[in-house]
Amino acid sequence: MTLFRQLYSLLFGLFLLVITALAYVQFTETKSFLTKQMESDLNNVSNSLGLLLVPALETGDIATAETLINVIFEGGYYQQVKLTWLVDGKQQEWNNSLEIQGVPQWFINLGIFGTIKRESTITSGWLQLAQLEVTAHPGFGYHELWRILTNTIIVFSILFLVAIFLARFGLSWILKPLHIVSEHAKSIANRQFGPELAIPKTSELKEVVIAFNSMSSQLKQIFSSLDEEVTALRKKNLVDQVSGLPNRQYLVGRINSWLSEPGSGALFMAKFDWLEEVHAKYGYQVRDETIKLLSEKLQSQLEEIAPGVVARIAAFEFAFLVFDVDKELISKYLQTLIRTVNQEISKAGGKPNEHFAIGIAERIGSMTVSDILAQSDNALQTAIKSGKVYHWFESSEEQMFTREQWREKLSSAINAKLFQFRWQPIQLTDGAGLLQHELYCQLEIGDKLAHAGQFMPYVELLSLGALLDKCLIQKVHDIHLLERNFEPVAINLTHQSLTDTDFHQWLQQFLRSTPLADRLCFDIPESGVYSNPEACEALCAIIRDNGAKFGIDHFGRQFGSMSYLQTLRPSYVKLDQSFAYYDENQHNAELCRALVNVARGLEIQVIVTGIQEKPQLDRFIPLKTTAYQGFIAPPVNVS
Repeated sequence: MTLFRQLYSLLFGLFLLVITALAYVQFTETKSFLTKQMESDLNNVSNSLGLLLVPALETGDIATAETLINVIFEGGYYQQVKLTWLVDGKQQEWNNSLEIQGVPQWFINLGIFGTIKRESTITSGWLQLAQLEVTAHPGFGYHELWRILTNTIIVFSILFLVAIFLARFGLSWILKPLHIVSEHAKSIANRQFGPELAIPKTSELKEVVIAFNSMSSQLKQIFSSLDEEVTALRKKNLVDQVSGLPNRQYLVGRINSWLSEPGSGALFMAKFDWLEEVHAKYGYQVRDETIKLLSEKLQSQLEEIAPGVVARIAAFEFAFLVFDVDKELISKYLQTLIRTVNQEISKAGGKPNEHFAIGIAERIGSMTVSDILAQSDNALQTAIKSGKVYHWFESSEEQMFTREQWREKLSSAINAKLFQFRWQPIQLTDGAGLLQHELYCQLEIGDKLAHAGQFMPYVELLSLGALLDKCLIQKVHDIHLLERNFEPVAINLTHQSLTDTDFHQWLQQFLRSTPLADRLCFDIPESGVYSNPEACEALCAIIRDNGAKFGIDHFGRQFGSMSYLQTLRPSYVKLDQSFAYYDENQHNAELCRALVNVARGLEIQVIVTGIQEKPQLDRFIPLKTTAYQGFIAPPVNVS
C-alpha cells in the first residue's frame, strides 16, 4: 500500500471515529432531553388536570369529569389516563391508539423510551376525592429523536464528504514533493540524471531531497567521467594529434569492420609531397597549421559527397575510405578531393596538380584488409612513377547493373517481397543459450540471388531503405517467423527509416497489431543516432512503447559523447567489429573496456561482434560482456 493510501486511510478512520463519537453524544443528549421534557410535560398536565377535576369530583358530576379528561387527552401525546373514584372505587380509563407518523417501525421497535407515568391524588381540603394516573405516549419522543438524528446524519455526511475531499487534496499537495522524489528515484534507477530537485518546505523531506540531489549528482559525475575517459582514450589512441583526423590504427579497424559486412566502396591513398616543401620553407609549425586547415577542408568538402572516413596515416600520407557508393559517386568524390587539394596548394604558393598523387582501389568480391591496402598502395605508387595525379586500380569485375537498372529491379523485387532469409545466432557469453537471432536477407533479382553486399549500397543510394524495411518486416510476419523462434529476431534498420515519419507511423501500427512484438528487436546504426538524434529518439519511443526492443549497432565506431545512451535507453549495444581486431598489447583494450563499462553502468547488454575464433572471444570474457556473434557461429538459411 502506498504512503498516500496509508495516511488517507488513517485520516479516514480517525474522522469516522470522531463522527461516530459525536453522533453517540448527540443521540444520548437528545434522548435525555426528550425524556425530561416528556416527564415535565406529564407532571404539568397531571397537576393541571387534578385542579380542573376538583369541582366535578366534589359534586359527583361524571360527565363533566369525562369532558375535561377528553379535552386534555386529545390535545397531547398521552397513551393512557386512568381515574379511580375513591368514594365508590369506580375506575375509568382513556387509551390512545395514536400511531406515530414519519418514523420507521424498526426505530420504534428499538424501545429507546421507557414507560413514563405520573400518579397523583386529587383532594379537596383534607378529603381525598380520586386517584389520577397519566401515562405519556412515546410518539413525541420517537418523532423528535428521529427528526434530529436524520438531520444530524445529513449534516455529518456532508461534513464527512467535504473533509475526505479536502484530506485527499491536502495529502496530495503535502506529499507532492515525496512523489517527485519517488519519480526522481525511478529515473536514477534507469540511469537518467535530470536537473536537481527543488528543496521542499516540509522539513522532514528536505534532508531526503538533499540526499537524492547529492546521489544523482555523484552518479551523473561518474557517468560523465566514464564518457570523458572514452573520449580521452579515443583521442589518445585513435586520433592524429596534428590534424585531428583518425589515425592508421582507426582506419585499419574501420576497414576490417567494413569488409566483414555487406557493402561497397573504395579506398583512396594519397601522398602530399607539397607539405614537405611547406615544412622546408616555413618550418614545422606552419606545416602543422597547414595540415590542420587542409584536414578541416577535406572533411567539410568530402562529407557532402559520400559517407566515409578521412584519416592521416603518415607524415604526408592520407587515406580516404568511402562506403555504400557506386563508381559514379567514387569518381565525383575523387574530383572533389583533387579540387580541394589544388585549392590548398595554391594558397600555400604551389602549383596545382603537382607534388601529390592519389591511388584508388575499389572493393571487389571477398577482400581482406591486406588486399585492399596493397591494391590502393600499388595504385598510389603507379601514379607517382607515371607522374599522374591519380591512378585507379583496374578491375576485371563488371558492374551488375546501371543505377537506373538497379532502381527498377530493386523496386520490383522489394514490392514482390522476393526475400530469402538467413539468420545468425547471438550466443550468451556464459553459454546459457541464445540471446537473439540477427536476420539477414537476400533478394531475387531477375534470375539471380543478390546478397546484401550487392544491393544494399544501391538501396541507400536510391532512397529505398524505408520501403525495404517495411516489406522485410511484413514478410517476417507473413511467414510466421516469430512464431517459429522463441528468441527475439533482430532486424537492421536502414538510415532512411530512422528519419522517415511515414515509416515511424507504419511501424507503430504494425507493432500494435502483432501479438509478438516482444520477439522483435531493431538494430539502429550509431551513425544514424549522431546524424539525427531527434528522429532516432522518436523512433525508439515508438519501438519501446509498443513492447519491442532496440539496440545500437556499431557501438563505439563514431567519435562523440555516449550521452545518447541515457536519452534513448537501448536494451543492448553491439560493439563495432573493429574492436575484435585490436591486438591485446595495444592501448585499444583500454578503450574497449571503457566502452563496455559505460554500457554496463547503464544496465545495457553488451554484444561483441566480429568474433571469428575462440581466442578472440577469450579476450572479452574479463570484460563481462553479455553475448557475442560472428563467424564462430555463422549464419544459416531460414527454412
